[in-house]
Amino acid sequence: MTSDPSAGHPTGPPALVGETHACADCAFSYPTRSVEKVLTELASLPARVAQAVTAAGPDLLRERPTSGAWSVLEYACHLRDVLATSTIRLYRARTEVRPVVEPMLNDLRARRFRYNELDPAAVLAELAANAQGLLDEADRVGSQDWERTVARLPGEERTARWLLRNALHEGIHHLADIRRTSATLAATAEPHAG
Repeated sequence: MTSDPSAGHPTGPPALVGETHACADCAFSYPTRSVEKVLTELASLPARVAQAVTAAGPDLLRERPTSGAWSVLEYACHLRDVLATSTIRLYRARTEVRPVVEPMLNDLRARRFRYNELDPAAVLAELAANAQGLLDEADRVGSQDWERTVARLPGEERTARWLLRNALHEGIHHLADIRRTSATLAATAEPHAG
């Protein structure tokens, strides 16, 4: 995750959080989430995101509250891609020996794939399909395989369990971002309403 989605990362992508990370912003704690709990929460994530995106209303979906923040639609697109990327990384963790995975390059994706120009209904359908794909892949991970690892940047090695927890953390964190962005934009728009 990046705090400034419009900014580039001239020194490379930000470091991954650790296996025992507890997020100060959304209170998500990696060690307290069992695989079973993560799977349950991931199953409900698409409906929760769809509700939050729909609640924003069509007029505010593409608006950015500030120049350094994403729109509601951009956050939804990012979550869709996180779920797809997490599925591929989990598959590689399960089938390869310590594969090296590519950074997501979130800001580049948002710009190059024109997140803010996409159809919201299609994005939400893809997000739901990607969540199911991640659940399907997680179902194939044997209990002894959750300690298998992937590497990203030098010195970054994370377990398959972390990959699953991180996907949910992204979902919960950005669901809060979607709700906060929507509320901020709605509050800003109210004085102008006739």
